[in-house]
Amino acid sequence: MQIRTERLILKPWAPGDEHALVRQANDHSVWRWMRDLFPHPYTADDAAQWIEKVQALGQPAREFAIHFEGNPIGGIGLMPKSDVHRIGVELGYWIGADFRGRGIATEAVSKIVDYAFDTFEIDRIEAMVFDGNDASTRVLEKTDFCLEGRLRRNVLKDGQILDTWVYSRLRDREPDSSGPEEISTSL
Repeated sequence: MQIRTERLILKPWAPGDEHALVRQANDHSVWRWMRDLFPHPYTADDAAQWIEKVQALGQPAREFAIHFEGNPIGGIGLMPKSDVHRIGVELGYWIGADFRGRGIATEAVSKIVDYAFDTFEIDRIEAMVFDGNDASTRVLEKTDFCLEGRLRRNVLKDGQILDTWVYSRLRDREPDSSGPEEISTSL
């Protein structure tokens, strides 16, 4: 299974991708914006375990290597929500440092959104961005995600307590560029 864009191929991580995965993922500038489940340093064992886990997920695919000029240079994935939130998935992505600033993440996110809505019975895709990750914020805004709000002081990452920005994209809905809705609680 492959998803093609103008410049990219998104395909499930596979045996043989370990070296490229370690080369791109073993970078503090990648790890600092990821959940702590994403290890640092990122070792060959971590890569082998990740690829084994992705292979075990089966179809339809949810975790993809972003291939640019024939090589994996990042990752993008869809994490199913559960219970009452089962109508949605959470989007996550990262790009190796040498490949940032070229519109690659924007191109990958745009295509994975189409794939998600075409493949899964969902109504919502959400993405969480740590405060300070301006590049990821721009990617989401360029791909018609709407800012829903800020979760204040809700993560501890790299010794810092950070806010998280919550973005979403809904199936068959026009993007709302007005920002988060103000709620009045006056009596």
